[in-house]
Parts: sequence; structure tokens; C-alpha cells
Amino acid sequence: MKAVLEGQVVAESTDIVEAGGYHYFPPSAVRTEWLEKVPKTASDLECPHGVQFYDVVVAGKRHARNAWSYEAPRPAMANVGGRFGFWEDVTVG
Repeated sequence: MKAVLEGQVVAESTDIVEAGGYHYFPPSAVRTEWLEKVPKTASDLECPHGVQFYDVVVAGKRHARNAWSYEAPRPAMANVGGRFGFWEDVTVG
């Protein structure tokens, strides 16, 4: 499975965990140098799983909050802890 943004592969792996309709990639499969951690919003702070969003920056173009990871997932989401999910401008398939 791949996560693609503007024709560039941001993540690629066969080690995918699906939860809540999203696909989560292991950190080793992600171009983390293209991810920039963003400050948490009030709603981020309310997330029970400790969500951290990232801007995805490809070829100098910033795609705000298009990636995320759960830093402290509760047991129901423990299998995606530390993995990265993508949405909005990023196509996953």
C-alpha cells in the first residue's frame, strides 16, 4: 500500500494496520523528513489517544495537517500507536 502526494510516495509498506477506515503505516515506511510536527489545537488536546498532527511538505508545498500519529493510544487503538495515518490531499491505496 502507498500514500501518495503530488505524485510523490510519502509512505509505502505491506505492514499496514487498518482502524476506523484509515490505514496506518509503520514509521520505517514513511518519509518522515517530509513531515513537520504542528502545534496541537484545543480539539487535538481533547483526543483520548494523544494525537499529533503533521504538515506534509513535498517539493516546498505545505499540506497542513495531512498526517497524524497517536502518541498514547488507549487499548482499543493500541495497534496503531506510533504509526502514521494520512488523509485529505494524500491518496492512500
